[in-house]
Amino acid sequence: MKIVICGISGFVGSALKRYFEEHGDDVHSLSIRTSVLTETIAKSIDGCDVIINLAGANILGRWTKNYKELLRQSRLDTTNKLVEAIALCTEPPHTLLNASAVGIYDAYHQHDESSRNMGDDFLASLVRDWEYAAMRASSVQTRVCTMRFGVVYAAGGGAMAKMLPPFKMGLGGKMGNGFQMISWIHLKDLVRACAFLIEHAEISGVVNLSSPEPINNLEQTKAMGRILHRPTFVDLPEWIVKLVFGEGSIVMLDSKEVYPRVLQEHGFEFLYPTFDSAMEEIAHVQG
Repeated sequence: MKIVICGISGFVGSALKRYFEEHGDDVHSLSIRTSVLTETIAKSIDGCDVIINLAGANILGRWTKNYKELLRQSRLDTTNKLVEAIALCTEPPHTLLNASAVGIYDAYHQHDESSRNMGDDFLASLVRDWEYAAMRASSVQTRVCTMRFGVVYAAGGGAMAKMLPPFKMGLGGKMGNGFQMISWIHLKDLVRACAFLIEHAEISGVVNLSSPEPINNLEQTKAMGRILHRPTFVDLPEWIVKLVFGEGSIVMLDSKEVYPRVLQEHGFEFLYPTFDSAMEEIAHVQG
């Protein structure tokens, strides 16, 4: 297949590139800048089989007014332009996989893809608008999957790159009260799930890319300490997280209990269904 990835240099994008190239696919990078004409983008994607859109500034940060605008612009402007380019294609892709996030859900319920209990904060609003933009590409010729990512864990980057150093120094601990649920996925399972969605043409719309066993922050902290053989008594109080990240602290403090019903009903099997299994692999790779 010819696969085009927007956001190929990132943590997830580079892993997808490696995976598909190892499986013999022809992988291309797509950069959608403001200065690039929609017609130029259309020419570069015309005839490709799949587009995977991962573009977007890092959601983890202090959400100043300017940063919130960057979060929106980097997702919505890019996705809108991509959708417009797909509409101009003579041979449009048969599949668009568009990144999304479990941040769309509220903090008070359990969620699968049928959930209607959505959040009412900035992040939930951003994700709703992002998914709406992507779904405009849906047509007889192109199916669209909006992939709601949980927190992505793996050795060598992503969230673990920030989490592991303090734990290895014996400075790990729970965040806030520790009761917030974390919906997460190992990078290897995320990549395999993307390939699974490409192969299963009957799947479209919202798909949760998260492990079947979400975990609360306290249990995650205990697991990391046990597997890394380190103490976990240096807690990070809620007020400090809010002081550092402001409104963006909801990414770390809000509970998200999400289940991958669509993937499981279609037969997808996770290599790392539990946090312990994922952490064991990460610790082994890290050495």
